[in-house]
Amino acid sequence: MRILTQYVLIEFLKVFLLTLGGMTLIIFFFGIIDQAIKEGLGPSQLAQLAPYLLPEALRFAVPGTVLFAVCSLYGRMAGSNEVVAIKSLGISPLSIQWPVFALAFLLSLGTVWLNDLAVSWGRNGARQVVLEAIDEIVYGMLRSQRSYSSDKFAINVKRIEGRQLIQPTISFQSSVKSPAITIRAKSAELRADPGANVLVVSCREAMLEYEGGVSSFVDRFDQEIPLEDVRRKRDNNGAPSWMPLHQIKEQLPRHTAEIEQVEREAAVKGAFYLLTGDFAALSNEEFGTAQVVVRTMTRQWHRLRAEPHRRWSNGFSCLCFALIGAPMAMRLRNADFLTSFFMCFLPILILYYPLLMFFTDRAKDGGLPPYLVWTGNLVLALWGWVLGYRVWRY
Repeated sequence: MRILTQYVLIEFLKVFLLTLGGMTLIIFFFGIIDQAIKEGLGPSQLAQLAPYLLPEALRFAVPGTVLFAVCSLYGRMAGSNEVVAIKSLGISPLSIQWPVFALAFLLSLGTVWLNDLAVSWGRNGARQVVLEAIDEIVYGMLRSQRSYSSDKFAINVKRIEGRQLIQPTISFQSSVKSPAITIRAKSAELRADPGANVLVVSCREAMLEYEGGVSSFVDRFDQEIPLEDVRRKRDNNGAPSWMPLHQIKEQLPRHTAEIEQVEREAAVKGAFYLLTGDFAALSNEEFGTAQVVVRTMTRQWHRLRAEPHRRWSNGFSCLCFALIGAPMAMRLRNADFLTSFFMCFLPILILYYPLLMFFTDRAKDGGLPPYLVWTGNLVLALWGWVLGYRVWRY
C-alpha cells in the first residue's frame, strides 16, 4: 500500500506543480497588466509590486490546479486500466484516492492562508507601492498624455520641462472642507510627501477660480492633496475584505459593544422624548443620525461575521474539487484528462460559484446566517460522495 500511496502522490505532485506554475504566471501576468493600466505604473513600480501580487495570483490558481491535477491523474490511471488492475487485487479504489484527498485538505488550509495574506499584506503592500511613487506616476502620465485625472482632481499641461509643469490647468472637486477650485498657473511642480500622506502642488503666478465665480491672483500657491485622492483606482482599505482574520476576530466583539452602546443611547433619548412629550424631537436630525449610525454599524458587523466564512469556504474549495474530480475521472475512464476536467469544472462554474456569491452577499446584508456561505462546498461534497460511492462499490 505504501508503494501505491507514494506513486499516487508523486504523480499528482508532478502535474500539480507544473500546472500551478503555468496558471500562476498567466494570472500574475494579467494582474500586472491590470495594475499598469489602472494605475499608470512604470517598469520600476511594477517590479516593486510583483511580490505583493503573487499571493493574489496563487489563491486563484491553486483550487483550479487541484481539480486539473486530480482529473489528469485518475483519468490516465482509469484509461490505462490501472484502476481495474488494483480492483482485481481486491484493493478498494479509495486506497488510491485518500492520499490525494489528504493532500487536498492541507492545500485547502494553505489556500485559506493565501486568501488571508493576499487581502491584507498583498493589497496593502501594493497600495503602499503606488502611494510612494504617486508623483512619478503622475509625471509619467503627463509626459505621455499631457493630462492626468482621478475622482478628486485633474491636471492638463502644455508641456513638461524636467519636473516643471508649463502652463498647467488644475481642477479640484468640491469637498466638505473646501469648494471646487480651478488653478491656471504659469508653472507648477509636484512633490509627494508619504510621511504626511499628501501630494503637494506648488504653483507660480497662478489664477485661482473658486466655485461661484470668485477669482484671485497669487504669486505662489501650494495645494495639498491626500495621496489616496490622487490615485486613479480607489480602494476601500477599511472594509473587512482588507482585514486579516486575526484583526476581524478582534474587531467583532468591539464592534458589537459599540453597536449596543449606540442603541442604548438612542433608546434612552427616545424614552426621554416620549416621557417629556417632545414628539417632534423623535424626528429631528440628531435622533435620525443615530439611527443611521446604528444601521451603518450593523451592516459592517454583518460583513465582519461573513468574511471569515467566505475565506475558509473559498479555501476549502480545493478539497471539494478533489472529491468530485477523482471519482468523476475514474467513472469516465478516459485518458483525455481535459474531458474529465471540463465535465467537473462546468457544473462547478454553474453551481458552486453562484451559490458562493449569493450566500456571501446575503450574509453580508444580514439576510442569512453567515455559515450558509458553506452551502456550495456542502453541495460539492455531497456530489463527490455520491460519485465516489459508485466507484468504491464496484
